[in-house]
Parts: sequence; C-alpha cells; structure tokens
Amino acid sequence: MPGPRRFLLLFLLLALAACQAPLPPASLSLPTPSGSAAVPSQPWTPSPSPEPSASLPAEATDTPLPTSGLPVTTSPGATTNPAPAPTLSSTPLPAVLALDPGAWHTWPVLPIVLAYARLIYQLGQSLGNDPHAFSVFGDCQSEPDVFMGVYETDPQALAALPQELQDTVVWFSGSFNRLSPTVRGGTTAGALLWAPWHQGKFTCTEYETPLQCELRIHKPSFVIVHVGTHYESRNDAYMRTILEQLIAAGVVPILASKADDRELDEHVNTQYAQLAVEYNLPFWNFWAAVDGLPNRGLYTRPEAAYQGDLYLTDEAAAIQRLTALQALDLVRRAVQPASP
Repeated sequence: MPGPRRFLLLFLLLALAACQAPLPPASLSLPTPSGSAAVPSQPWTPSPSPEPSASLPAEATDTPLPTSGLPVTTSPGATTNPAPAPTLSSTPLPAVLALDPGAWHTWPVLPIVLAYARLIYQLGQSLGNDPHAFSVFGDCQSEPDVFMGVYETDPQALAALPQELQDTVVWFSGSFNRLSPTVRGGTTAGALLWAPWHQGKFTCTEYETPLQCELRIHKPSFVIVHVGTHYESRNDAYMRTILEQLIAAGVVPILASKADDRELDEHVNTQYAQLAVEYNLPFWNFWAAVDGLPNRGLYTRPEAAYQGDLYLTDEAAAIQRLTALQALDLVRRAVQPASP
C-alpha cells in the first residue's frame, strides 16, 4: 500500500479542478446485509409530508456493532445482539423499508422513516449527541451558500417557508450556514474516510478522518449524506463503512439520490437505494424531485466543459434546498419524542 506522502501527491494531481474526485483510502473489510421488497411508490408534492404511520413489528437485526450496543438492522434477519428497549414516542413506525431498490426512480421524494432510525437517534442521545445539530456530507453543491445556508442568512427565505419548516430551521439553528470538514468540492465517500482530505482545518487532527472530526466538533444527531456525483470503484464499500460508523455513533443517516448520471448507468443511485433498504434508513430521493425539469435541472459550466452536465440551475438548487429541509423536518419529527 502506498505511503501517506505518495497518497497526498497523487491526490493533489487528481483534485486540481473544483469538483474532482480524491484518492480513496485503503481497502476495507465490511459485512454485507441483504434483503428487499417491493411496494407501490407515493407521489411527492412541495408541501411537507404527513407523519408516517404503521404498526411497529419487532426489530429485525443482524451484524451487531461492538461499541454502541445498537445492532445494524437488515430486512429481515435474526437478532444476534438485541437493541435496548427505549421508550418510543407516540407514533409507531414501520420496521422495514419495503421498497424495491431497482425501482428507485419511482420512490417518493421524502423519506419513509423507520423504527430503526428512532433507535439510532435514542442511542445518540444517550451518547451525548446534540438534538439541535445536523451535518451534511457533500461536495461543492452541498456548500452552505448553494445548499441550505440561505435559511439562516435570508430572513425573507425563512419567512416564505411553512410554519413547521420555520420551526425546524429554528430547531437546528447554527447547522445550516456552517463550514465543515465533510463538505468540500470533489468530496466522495472515500474522501470522508481519508484523513488528508480535511487539510488539518476545523481543529481536525492527522489521526481523524473528516467524518470522525465532524462528529467530534459538531455532535450531530442527523447527517444528510449527499455524495455520489464524484465516486470511486469501491464506492459501495466506503458508503457501508460511513453508515456503520454513523449508526455506531447514534447519528441518523439520511441517504440522498443525485440528479446527475456521470457514471452513465445510474449505479450510484441504485447502490444508495439498496443501502437504504438493507440498513432500513431514510432516503431523500432528490433525483425524483427534479425529474420534471429540463435535463433534470443540470447544466455544464463553460470553464469546466469536460465535467459535463454536473451543476444545478437556480431552479434545481431551490428544489434541492427545499426538499432537503422537508426531509430533515420529517425525519426529526418522526424520531424525536416531543417535537414542537
């Protein structure tokens, strides 16, 4: 395996452009959950989605995480290390994400929140995570000035939101317009696990990955995982490591699809849908939100023509920030016991 200096030299050569992919970290050995089921999809409208409702079957679990006491769940499987039985909030949630990953195009824009997300959240509260903090893992199109920072910097943008979304902006005040080690042009799943990517900023140490640093300095209860435009051949393996580290830390991951298809076969979105089903996690289907726009709201920057249709038009960016906020609002209300 190449040494750190050789990694860094190769990375710098690859990352000359703003949204180029970094060198991935060393190979990883990971468990592989499995399982899926198909049900009809539901349409999306710009108004906030209603609270999810379903009977709450027993949790199906597999592959326990040794440090957290909360197992990684899959659909369905045997319980090898049962999760503790915390006091649940009043609305029961489904136990399994019964959607077909191969039909992710038809999935709803806003997430279906499962009982496992509530368990992850409650574990995080016992570990000291901040219920008023969320983080973003993303590339240049997840930077605050492009993504949701406007909700903290523009009073008119905040006032234009429905009251329940305004409440959520207030609830997470301080998380929308902040820079972080996990948002940067060119970020990939592999970069989030590679210490040099944070460049020693944000008080991150050389012994921390960007993911570990962000969890230490911000202590989020939720993370919007919005990477994928830039990807590596081992993208699926890196994403599994990210999800399992977040779950072990009691942080609820919200997976997201992307609008582009740089890989030309949509395998990144398909992978993420499969992971959402395997791990019973919320999935924000941004692709479906912009599917009705010309070219899905994508365009090519003249100075970066080699990248192709990668960047979001103003209309697509507005849909991105609104549906992301709706997804965050829905998930936090579903898992928290007494949301305002």
